[in-house]
Amino acid sequence: MAMTKDGRAYWVLVLCASAILMITMGVRQSMGLFVSPLNTSTGLGIVTISFALAVGQFVYGVSQPLFGALLDRAGTVRIIVIGAVMMALGLAATPFMSSDFGLVLMLGILTAAGAGAGSFSILIGSAAQRLPLEKRAFASGFINAGGSFGQFVFAPLSQAIIAAFGWVAAMWTLAVACLATIPLAFRLGNKPKAVPVAGAPAEITLKEQIRVAFQDRSYWCLHAGFFTCGFHISFLVTHLPGEVGLCGLPASVSAGALAIIGIANIAGSLGVGWLAQKHRMKMLLVLIYGARAVAIAVFLVAPKTAMTFYVFGAVLGVTWLATVPPTAGLVGKLFGTRYLATLFGLTLFSHQIGGFFGAWLGGIAVDSTGSYQWMWYADIVLASMAAVVNLPIREAHPRVAAAAA
Repeated sequence: MAMTKDGRAYWVLVLCASAILMITMGVRQSMGLFVSPLNTSTGLGIVTISFALAVGQFVYGVSQPLFGALLDRAGTVRIIVIGAVMMALGLAATPFMSSDFGLVLMLGILTAAGAGAGSFSILIGSAAQRLPLEKRAFASGFINAGGSFGQFVFAPLSQAIIAAFGWVAAMWTLAVACLATIPLAFRLGNKPKAVPVAGAPAEITLKEQIRVAFQDRSYWCLHAGFFTCGFHISFLVTHLPGEVGLCGLPASVSAGALAIIGIANIAGSLGVGWLAQKHRMKMLLVLIYGARAVAIAVFLVAPKTAMTFYVFGAVLGVTWLATVPPTAGLVGKLFGTRYLATLFGLTLFSHQIGGFFGAWLGGIAVDSTGSYQWMWYADIVLASMAAVVNLPIREAHPRVAAAAA
């Protein structure tokens, strides 16, 4: 049967959004591979470089609700184009930075803010405003999988270029890749059109919607869980190469583990996106965070071989960014899609506050103690707490919601 016009439009939308996230996330999630080369080249120290990347995590979070609020006025295309240029300039200029301030400015602020303009909240929020309720969860999972595929592509590619031509050439290659998001942005359309939600106030303002959201205990629970997610992911993408090095293994092992995390999360994102249509999204989040705690505990007692890191990467990969579709889905389910880019962007701000501490404290831990042991313990505790905190979220079963609709 031939694909309908609506069907083609749906796939153009999700494929282009997924490809944009593939680039922006693939580049961001490869930055940990540059920590050691940057330290060797600049002599700034692991703590300083970790702090610059930690600032990047924070700025990435701050920029998303800001760009989300601008999206309604400026349109999706302008936001993504601005972000692509910022990212490319920040990455291209980083090799010329020899001071703490310069590194923070280019890698921690300009590059991170640019990535925020082509992030989950912008792309998933923009897509959700163009899609009916029943298609949003899978579309979110598919777009999210693009970010995971980017990690699978860019981590080994970056490491290969670093090994063959040096870290500066690798950084410039990533800068050029960011510009490829510009032609893709024009296929998303510009002005978003909100899909009506039954029972949602017709004329509620952004300020009123934010006030309503922050008076809702469920919204705070999502923020708390996402804080942990950010801590966990940022610590790993920034310091997994360092952990591999401490175990006496080559840098190719860390690149391979990051790539495996990315490819495994494609299955995780698509699977969670599909499951969210049939099961409570809050319970999916409980299972995801709980699985992370168990995986890290097993990793700590396992022998530190290359295969251990690859298996660890595969297990973690299934849950890696699989938190995004149910979190975005719950925000849309609770408050509608009119301001989804902003409200989901605010939850991602909490995610990146956690990311700031994950990247920064990891550098402090290894500099002070010579290992990441206490960071792994903190990861287990926080993941366990995140599993518990999602239980009180108010959410009707999908079958109940469908019957009510």
